[in-house]
Amino acid sequence: MKHVYVALSIIFFMISCTKAPEINVVPMPNSVSQTSGVFKVSGKSVGIDASVDAKSAAKIMDFASRLTLVTGKPSNVQEGEGDFYFVANSALADEEYTIDISKNKVNVQASSYNGFLYALTTLGQMLPSSFYGSKVAPKSSWVLPCATIKDKPRFAYRGMHKDDSRHFFGVEEAKRYLDVMAMYKLNRLHWHLTDDQGWRVEIKRYPRLTEVGSQRANTIVGHMVAEGQPYETDGTPYGGFFTQDEIREVVAYAEDLGITIVPEIDLPGHMLAALASYPELGCTGGPYEVWNAWGVAKEVLCVGKESTFDFIEGVLTEIMDLFPSEYIHIGGDECPKDAWKVCPRCQARIRALGLKDDDNASAEQYLQNYVTARVQKFLADHGRKIIGWDEILEGQLSEGATVMSWRGPEGGIKAAGDGFDSIMTPTGYCYFDYYQSDQTDKEPLSIGGYVPIDTVYSFDPYKGVPDDERHHIIGVQANLWTEYIATPEHLEYMLLPRMVALSEVQWCENRDYDRFLHSLTTHQFPILDIRGYTYSKAVIGIYGMR
Repeated sequence: MKHVYVALSIIFFMISCTKAPEINVVPMPNSVSQTSGVFKVSGKSVGIDASVDAKSAAKIMDFASRLTLVTGKPSNVQEGEGDFYFVANSALADEEYTIDISKNKVNVQASSYNGFLYALTTLGQMLPSSFYGSKVAPKSSWVLPCATIKDKPRFAYRGMHKDDSRHFFGVEEAKRYLDVMAMYKLNRLHWHLTDDQGWRVEIKRYPRLTEVGSQRANTIVGHMVAEGQPYETDGTPYGGFFTQDEIREVVAYAEDLGITIVPEIDLPGHMLAALASYPELGCTGGPYEVWNAWGVAKEVLCVGKESTFDFIEGVLTEIMDLFPSEYIHIGGDECPKDAWKVCPRCQARIRALGLKDDDNASAEQYLQNYVTARVQKFLADHGRKIIGWDEILEGQLSEGATVMSWRGPEGGIKAAGDGFDSIMTPTGYCYFDYYQSDQTDKEPLSIGGYVPIDTVYSFDPYKGVPDDERHHIIGVQANLWTEYIATPEHLEYMLLPRMVALSEVQWCENRDYDRFLHSLTTHQFPILDIRGYTYSKAVIGIYGMR
């Protein structure tokens, strides 16, 4: 009997001394109160209250299935209370959630689908990284630390941009991109689908957009040696586009991950692919060629013709049918006015509208304002809103537009001061096509610039914005242009781990770079490895795609 007592004492001691794991969640929840003890995960039941909607319940069942897979012990799902207990709480804000972990129970509450998604994501990151694998990991310490977590995002719009125009990556890479966004609680994908270098979305009313506009003769593979000299190109024809069925597939996939896709149809500039397809849309009538260079093409849509607006509205009608997003991005950046200055039709439109040069802007700039306002009204009539790059602020902008500030934070500050909502995405912090290491000779070719991960993490979206105007800063986004990015591996390498740092800028009220860096290298890197992502290790002194 004495030996039995000693054995039981040893077992009890071992159980009571189970060390609670670190909470290495990224983005770090806004309120974490950790207490002693752990909750043992293996074989625990998962209870779903009747208040939880069916869509959220399905995700919770997926979580239970994954626990069963990786622990090797069944986590049975039941209606009503369980060891894990999920309950809807309408008092919580949209995307807010709470998790209360004791030694015997895990209570989870949220008011929305995204709230439950984020709670499940947090729980997943609190477990060993093998949670994200596909095999039983019986030797892992399948426990959750006892803690109370109260969490909600800092910004409603937490975006990442993906450019499929310069290089085309297809459906499966779009899904992988969305997967890693979801893991770090981003909720908007800004999808750049058209530009001078290629038109990537099928428009049934205008089939030549993909028959002609999706193809180019070659692709740049080096920088311009000197001003006025041509870029080095590969001499290989390049093309590709998404069918409408493929677009719907990706949109549905994103929706399941709590992500809304914001499509961009850039206008009235960056339209060479469309002009090559339908030369009558230009001021000169062409011929035009899909571009292979980096920079700004001088040819733009002829907005003196009513047929051009028929084209724009026809395209946007099909885009709205494909994308349920409240926002449609219409670009508006880098629109040269040279062609308009000598185009009889555009000049006639300027005279008819009574537009004139003044100290604020040229008549041609006001003509672009007219285009923006007209497109904005068309979309508003269909229940949609526009986002445009910060150039749309030049001249006069109609009420209700949202500004994406890319040339620096100044555009967002001005937009907020003028009463417009703004999304901050300045080049100096948020351009992921820039080098992420100063060892550029060891890195894959980039467009230039330098945005390391600590710079991303240091970004303060509110800096310079008066307190009473900060409500107009509705979000933060990073942009990943692909002039020099031709493969999925290179795309992911430029994205990660900078997007992980971005997620804390978007989510966390308070940040700690040392804590983040520890979590990144000890927990997030193993998760990315298990999920098969290519990412930069420059932060730990390893350079290049290896």
